Amino acid sequence: MMFRDRQQIVICVVAGAMLGAFVLFSYLPLRKKTKDVEQAKAAQRLAFAKASAERAQLPVLREQLLKLEKVVGNYETNIPGHRDLGEFLQTIANLMNKHDLKDQVVQPGKEIEAERLNCIPVSVQCKGSLKQIFDFFGSLQLLDRLVRIEQVKLTNDGDFSGELSAQTEAIIYYRSEHEQG
Repeated sequence: MMFRDRQQIVICVVAGAMLGAFVLFSYLPLRKKTKDVEQAKAAQRLAFAKASAERAQLPVLREQLLKLEKVVGNYETNIPGHRDLGEFLQTIANLMNKHDLKDQVVQPGKEIEAERLNCIPVSVQCKGSLKQIFDFFGSLQLLDRLVRIEQVKLTNDGDFSGELSAQTEAIIYYRSEHEQG
């Protein structure tokens, strides 16, 4: 009987060892791989859902881009690759003469250099009727060179004759040398 008990114990130990080996070397690695695959599937489904939502936004973004392109146009063509300050100041003076503005003063400020664009502040002062000044600003807007008006101050004359004094701070731009090449 003892031999039989020992035999049963040995069989149980061997069966337990086989079961342990199966669990340790087969079941647990397969379970881990299954979890990894399920997580990868969930991540893939999430990525697909996100891509679908983003794809639905593409027409809206495309429309916004077209609107911005219309507003901005090709701004680089309006920013010359050279300073041409004298030519610009002469153009301003010619425009003021064209619109019969009086007491003209055009003064460039200190140039500001940046990595891609350089800018020059320009102070413009003149006198004339509101229509003359308005037409002058309209002509500035039509120039081939980008001009940003920072500030405009209109002051009525003391005797209310309809003549205004305009003080304008503007900025003109040109591309820096390393931006061109």
